Amino acid sequence: QAQLVESGGGLVQPGGSLRLSCAASGITLPYYAIAWFRQAPGKEREEVLCIGVTGEITNYAESVKGRFTASRDSAKSTVYLQMNSLNSNDTAVYTCAARFHVCSAYSAAFRYWSQGTQVAVSS
Repeated sequence: QAQLVESGGGLVQPGGSLRLSCAASGITLPYYAIAWFRQAPGKEREEVLCIGVTGEITNYAESVKGRFTASRDSAKSTVYLQMNSLNSNDTAVYTCAARFHVCSAYSAAFRYWSQGTQVAVSS
């Protein structure tokens, strides 16, 4: 039973940082690319970035480039999203998703999805 369990969301002040975790079970995480998506109310889901099987990061959203990055810990079967210099436009529900072997710019290509976690950037 494949499962992605996400944690780390919450309220953060503008300019602050937050790290989200995506823990995988039921799949062998090193064989999967993991993308982070976000969706704000009334907006379409947007790919934030994708981390490939060798740790390379692609598909950055222009608005997060230079501020967000991702990493893998295969021993813990976990992928992280590090978010820095947060602003109000980063407020959204963040979700991680897994696709076998390679990243994709197409959200429907990802088979497994986490439950999502709310990130709110506000003073």
